Amino acid sequence: MEMTLAHGLYLIGTLVIIATMLLRQNVVMPALIFTFLVAWAYGGNLVGGLQAIFNAIMTAAGELFNIFLIIALMTALLQALKQIGADERMIKPFEKVMVNGHLSFWILAFVTYLISLFFWPTPAVLLVAAILLPAALRAGLPAMAAAVAVSLAGQGMALSSDYVIQIAPHLSASSAGVSIAEVADKALVLSLISGGIALLLAYLLNRREIVQPGQINVQEWESLASAGTQETAPSPYSPGKTEMWSKLFAVLVPAVFLMFVVYMLFAKFSPVIPAIEGGNGAALIGGTATILLILACLSANWKRSLHQISEHLVDGLLFAFRAMGPVLPIAGFFFIGNSDFATRILSLPEGATAPSFLFELVQMGQSFIPENLFFSAFGMLIIGMLTGLDGSGFSGLPLTGSLSGALGTSLGIDPATLAAIGQMGAIWVGGGTLIAWSSLVAVAGFTRVPVLDLVRKNFWPVMAGLVASTLFAIFFF
Repeated sequence: MEMTLAHGLYLIGTLVIIATMLLRQNVVMPALIFTFLVAWAYGGNLVGGLQAIFNAIMTAAGELFNIFLIIALMTALLQALKQIGADERMIKPFEKVMVNGHLSFWILAFVTYLISLFFWPTPAVLLVAAILLPAALRAGLPAMAAAVAVSLAGQGMALSSDYVIQIAPHLSASSAGVSIAEVADKALVLSLISGGIALLLAYLLNRREIVQPGQINVQEWESLASAGTQETAPSPYSPGKTEMWSKLFAVLVPAVFLMFVVYMLFAKFSPVIPAIEGGNGAALIGGTATILLILACLSANWKRSLHQISEHLVDGLLFAFRAMGPVLPIAGFFFIGNSDFATRILSLPEGATAPSFLFELVQMGQSFIPENLFFSAFGMLIIGMLTGLDGSGFSGLPLTGSLSGALGTSLGIDPATLAAIGQMGAIWVGGGTLIAWSSLVAVAGFTRVPVLDLVRKNFWPVMAGLVASTLFAIFFF
């Protein structure tokens, strides 16, 4: 495979973006510049390079809008509940368990992990954010620490093993030519090691920011949703009716979301009920949140409900795009390295072979991995992490699986072990805990923290966890 100018520019752009993120600078401009340069170099056409900038952002917006929309819907629902005082009542029962920020960190991580094992992490984040997050904030846990706990447990530890749904082990094992159960079992062990170390290190790094229980964190968190949006005049409510609706919705909202957990569990294990996975689970919760939003607006003041629901939705969308909008140009650059999106971004004719800059660069570099167990294991980890840069995590598993089968056969190394290591790198990065244009956007959106700051907070704990799990695989598998 030949290294072209476009490949070189894509590699330089990737390195520049990573370095810029590590230096705590905004990476939107480098992403836009290198999107233009890569497209120009590939097509040899200045006009095509200019068009690619717009196409890349549009493609990223289309892929990520479902996350933007569900952030907006949940934000709107929380605002409607706050208007009738139901948000305060809803979190009171959880205050008995979440007595301080330290315990809240581990409760959030544990609950997120359990839910994410049976469903995809995005629906899990919705459930945790709607019910447990406000209680954790009141207990003294900062929003950033909560975001770290949720992302490491869900997008990292649970998704990297994918032990229940087993899409990831299936992709890895089938490409490597080994047993799915063998890859799944090893991936589960490695995910627990990676996640345990990452969560412990993250807790130690963030424990000084945990404060005494109180309203400070909650007030700061709530102010983020209203910042930059137009405040609406309060409506004249009847105190007695408002208290009645407040009590009703404080019970109704958690009960509805708990019913979904039970329903999804039955759907997972019952042959009668169709399973709800991935985007379907998020869509179900998002649609339910919309119905609850309608009912909350009607309960607050049915005369003004037609206007209020529109105001809440607009405020929710403004918050989602204000917080997550900068992710779109960054995602667009990395999408141009994936053949599934490159056709649209580069305006290639139908039937044309689309380039896959990211995977092609990985394939070029895999020949430089020294032929021994130590370097092969860490080489597979690095390759997996590189394939995760497209923000998927799963798209690189056929590549890491195939390389694991080839290296394992030639070097006498267990291919299932290498495949599990590659799976860890791909999903921990792209699934994702270190990629701002992955489903990490949802975690940052619901916890109302800057997504790039969340990536930086996750970086060292995740790297430490992945190195430790790879060493464990080398010595014990």
